[in-house]
Parts: sequence; C-alpha cells; structure tokens
Amino acid sequence: MTASLEQPLTSTPTEGVEALVSLLRGRRVVVLTGAGCSTESGIPDYRGPGTRARARNPIQHREFLTRPEVRARYWARSLLGWPRFSAARPNAAHEALATLEREGHVLGLITQNVDRLHHAAGSQRVIELHGALARVRCLDCEAVESRAELQERLLALNPGFTEHSAELRPDGDSELSLEAVRAFQVAPCTRCGGTLKPDVVFFGDNVPPPTVEAAFSLLEQGDALLVVGSSLAIYSGFRFLQRAADRHLPVGLVNIGECRGAELVDVRVEARAGEVLPRLVEALVSA
Repeated sequence: MTASLEQPLTSTPTEGVEALVSLLRGRRVVVLTGAGCSTESGIPDYRGPGTRARARNPIQHREFLTRPEVRARYWARSLLGWPRFSAARPNAAHEALATLEREGHVLGLITQNVDRLHHAAGSQRVIELHGALARVRCLDCEAVESRAELQERLLALNPGFTEHSAELRPDGDSELSLEAVRAFQVAPCTRCGGTLKPDVVFFGDNVPPPTVEAAFSLLEQGDALLVVGSSLAIYSGFRFLQRAADRHLPVGLVNIGECRGAELVDVRVEARAGEVLPRLVEALVSA
C-alpha cells in the first residue's frame, strides 16, 4: 500500500475514477459493500453525512434477547418500516456491480447490507455478513419464515396500527413513539410458539464463523479489493481491509465521508457509488 492519510489520493472525482480503473483493470476484484451502496435506493445509513448529525440507536442483540419490551418495540417499528424497505429497488451501483461480475471483472461480493438488493440486481456470488431482513428465524426451534408472511400476521394481530406515521430506519424498522408500542401484539413462531428474530446480526452480536470463513475464502481468491459505500467503522467489515493489506492487495474505495483505515487504501474516490460504478463498467467492460 502506498497511500497515506497526509497524501491526497485523488484531486477530482474524474481523476479518481481513472485511477480506480487503472488499479482494477486486469485484476480479479472482490467487492465489499456497505450501507452507502444502498442509500441511493432510499435506505438510510447510520454513519453517512446525512445521518451522523442525528442520534440513531441501533437495536442491540442482548436487549432483543432478554427484554420483551425491546422485542415489542422492534416489531412494532418493523411493521411500519417493512413496506418501504421491501419496496426498495436496486440502484445504478447495484446494477453496475452485477454487470462487472457477469463480465468477469468481479469475483463476488461481501456485503454488510441486509436488503438483498445485490440479489435483485442479478449478482450471483453474494456473502451476506449480517444476514437478510427477508428472513425471520425462531430462537427456540430454528424454524425460518419469510418476513413478508410475518408482516401479514403482525397486521392481523394489530389492526389499525399502520395509521401511525413513522420514519424509515437503516434496520428496516422505523422511528416510533413508546406510547404507540404499549399495546402492540408480537407474533410468535407458528411451529412452536417461540420467539422470533429477524435473521440478521444485530449490534453486539457476532457474524457466524462459517460466514466469515466464506468471506475470507473469497478474498483469498482475489487480486484486489474494492470497498463501496462503507466507512469500515465496525470490525466485521474492517477486517477484510486488514487482510487485503496483509496480502499486499491493491485496495480501492468509493465512499463519501470518513473511513477507518484510509491509510491502507491505494485509490479513494469520494463520490456517490451510483455515479462512480457505472463509469467503471463503461471503462472496464467496453475496453
């Protein structure tokens, strides 16, 4: 790695894209994506420029497991947030990454996102570090239910609840007052009556070891790492930048705002992923 915090990596977005093309051309690229890849699809993030100024407290794993009122608050918010979250569609960044994979420039994706938009765009090799909100799992019997099916059950248990207004949150739930949650009825598992949890890794939980191993295995097959839309603030993503640095892999970054480990990045483009990645397609696929 040749970059440093003191040394500007690019002077303009155009020069940055050109440098990124040079870095990635002819290499088998592994891509790590974060929330910034999906903000242009209308899904907010926790650490982007537009959200840092406002306090956003993500759901905590231990609290969800141990406190019924926390579970009720989550599912009440989720009932309101799910329709907008599930209606999100892939943006130009997702489409570009799917094209780059299809054309043989990208080996596969490691994503911190839980929105399944990479799948919707046509990406084939996707490792979901934090799971997917489209699934719900019983903590007691491990039965899996689709989130869409659960939505219907929650609506039936809580008629009229959708009259509450709410703001979408990054977890696919929404902002909602405590008063609105008090009478909310939580749906149990249809198989055993147990406790349901979205099949995602909440803050304070660990990514399952097999998932981490699969992601590292993918990275080992690559010649370069491209980070898209992630500040790498949490270790679940940052460790892949560390591994790339240990292997002396070229690293490109497309993100707006601060990034942990920026000194390990070779080319940094501070621009929206939906602007940069289609230009990568144009340069690499058309070449």
